[in-house]
Amino acid sequence: MPSMRAHVYRIAADGPDDVSGLDALFAGGVSAKNVVAVLGKTEGNGCVNDFTRGYATRSFEALFQKHGVEGVSLVMSGGTEGALSPHWTVFTREMVDAVAGRALAIGVARTPHLPPHHLGRREQVLLVADGVRKAMRDAGIDDPRDVHFVQIKCPLLTLHRITEAEAEGNSLATRDTLKSMGLSRGASALGVAVALGEVDAQEIADADICSRYELFSHCASSSAGVELTDHEIIVLGMSDRWSGPLEIDHTLMRDAIDATSVREAFRRLPQPSRLAAVLAKAEPDPSGKVGGKRHTMLDDSDISGTRHARAFVGGVLAGVFGITDLYVSGGSEHQGPAGGGPVAIIVEKEH
Repeated sequence: MPSMRAHVYRIAADGPDDVSGLDALFAGGVSAKNVVAVLGKTEGNGCVNDFTRGYATRSFEALFQKHGVEGVSLVMSGGTEGALSPHWTVFTREMVDAVAGRALAIGVARTPHLPPHHLGRREQVLLVADGVRKAMRDAGIDDPRDVHFVQIKCPLLTLHRITEAEAEGNSLATRDTLKSMGLSRGASALGVAVALGEVDAQEIADADICSRYELFSHCASSSAGVELTDHEIIVLGMSDRWSGPLEIDHTLMRDAIDATSVREAFRRLPQPSRLAAVLAKAEPDPSGKVGGKRHTMLDDSDISGTRHARAFVGGVLAGVFGITDLYVSGGSEHQGPAGGGPVAIIVEKEH
């Protein structure tokens, strides 16, 4: 009986326009039509003016157009501080002649355009929640407990977007473009929490976004970028309707040095196995401390705290897994507890 099967490929990148690794996969027999999502780590600053994300997106769009493919979810996360290695994580799915069993499932969705005056407000939360539910249906996942990672690419505010919105008589959640990234990430994460039943939508008011950090999702990962005005959503989980050797589990890092929780999640997965991907969120602890000791990530006027956090957590995870091509995204507002964040691990069982 036919079933869906996922594949995950981790490909090194020499720059934000280097799509040669994926092109080589296509030449080797992987069908471009089976690609549903690409998660990228590019070597920009990860802030408002990080155009490496848009550069990478355009490069992949051109590659897929060459193969007659449109609509692939392209989520680019800027910032490879420390020893994090620029790379692409490519997700494919296809129908195969195999009996379904419990395996990695992938679903994608895209929301309508988000008006700038809805960014960082309840409207964004509810819009994303609807999109997550749609992506779950696309993945064939019915039970929210089977969802282990939800990647959102969300918009941010630029001065141009702010000016246009105000000219139309709309008030905004903020006029600070950098702050808009956090508000967008936070609202998107709460949208995941609502969709998965982790938080009741009625509990969330505009003022709660990026303030009531006791409200959070256990598996949301949101990344803001200048290159879009809607939301790209990728749901990763387990489903009895899929087949294949890939499995996923996740955990929450309670703080930036919580390697214990990560190791425990890794041990829950089948062994022996090959590590397919590690996906994580990181942020500077707003308390100003990690493990009870003072940190200075939020006091640095030269380098954004999210850049420090990516480098720090990237180092912790590299020590656990022995690799540096890790998808570590900065800014984890409402994505796990304050100062921590979700980590998802995908493995391929060895026979």
